Amino acid sequence: MMLLSLNQTGVTEFVLEGFSEHPGLRLFLTGCFLTLYMMALMGNIVIIALVTSSTGLHNPMYFFLCNLATTDIVCTSSVIPKALIGLVSEENIITFKGCMAQLFFLAWATSAELLLLTVMAYDRYVAICFPLHYSSRMSPQLCGALAVGVWSISAVNASVHTGLMTRLSFCGPKVITHFFCEIPPLLLLSCSSTYINSVMTLVADVFLGGINFMLTLLSYGFIIASILRMRSAEGKRKAFSTCSSHLIVVSVYYSSVFCAYISPASSYSPERSKFTSVLYSVVSPTLNPLIYTLRNKDVKLALGRMLASFSH
Repeated sequence: MMLLSLNQTGVTEFVLEGFSEHPGLRLFLTGCFLTLYMMALMGNIVIIALVTSSTGLHNPMYFFLCNLATTDIVCTSSVIPKALIGLVSEENIITFKGCMAQLFFLAWATSAELLLLTVMAYDRYVAICFPLHYSSRMSPQLCGALAVGVWSISAVNASVHTGLMTRLSFCGPKVITHFFCEIPPLLLLSCSSTYINSVMTLVADVFLGGINFMLTLLSYGFIIASILRMRSAEGKRKAFSTCSSHLIVVSVYYSSVFCAYISPASSYSPERSKFTSVLYSVVSPTLNPLIYTLRNKDVKLALGRMLASFSH
C-alpha cells in the first residue's frame, strides 16, 4: 500500500521545517537539544543499569520505572537526532519510509508512557492503601503481564496510525511544519480523505489519553483519602512526597500530549505544537529520572555502590 501511495503521488521524501523560522536561535537550540538529549540518555540508562544490577531495587515500582526509562530512550532517540541534523544543516530532508518509521516509534513510546503512568499510579495505590498485601497483589507474574500489555497495546496503536498514514496520497507541498513526523501536520499535507485517520486519532485520544487520565486520577483519589486517614505525620509526609513527584510528571506529560493531539487538524498551530512536543519528547524524558528516582534514598544508595565498584 505504501508503494502504491508513492507511485500515485511521487512524494518520496518530506522536508522538516524544524526551527528554520528562527535562524537566530539555531545555535542556542542546538546546544539545548544536545544537552537535554545527553542528560535524558544518561539518566535513563543509569536507571536501567541500577534496577537490573541492584537486588534491593527488584520490586514492582522500580520494574515499572525501568520500563518508563526505556520508553523515554525510544521517544527521545526517535526525535532528537533528526532535529539536531535539521538545526546544523540548511535543509532537513526525511524519506517517506523514514518519516513513517519515526511516526511509528514515537507513537509507540508516547502511548506506552501514558499506559505506564497509569500502571505506576495503580502500583502506588496498592502500596499505600494495602501495604500488607502489596507483595502478593503486585506479584512478578502480574507485573510481567502488565508490562507485556503496555508494550503490546502501544505497538498495536502505533501500527494502526502508521498503517493508516501510508494509505494517504500526498500531492505537495511536502514541507512538514514541525521538527519531526507527527500525525496532525502530516494530515494537513494529504490530498486524499483523512476522515478515518482523524477518527482513529480521536479514538486513541479517548482511550490512551482520557481513560488513562481518569484511572490515574481515581488511583490518586484513593491514595489521598488513605493518606489523610494516616495518624503518623512522617508517614503522611513520605506518602505525599511520592504522590507529588508522580503527579508533577503526569500533569506536564498529559497537558503537552493533549495540546499536541486533541485539537482538530483545522485548528493546528505549528508554533504551539512544536512547544508542546518539546515538553513531552525532550523535557519530560530528561526530568523523569530526576523526579522519580534520583531523589529516592534506595536509588542513591545503589548509585553509590555502583560508583564505588567502578572506582575499585
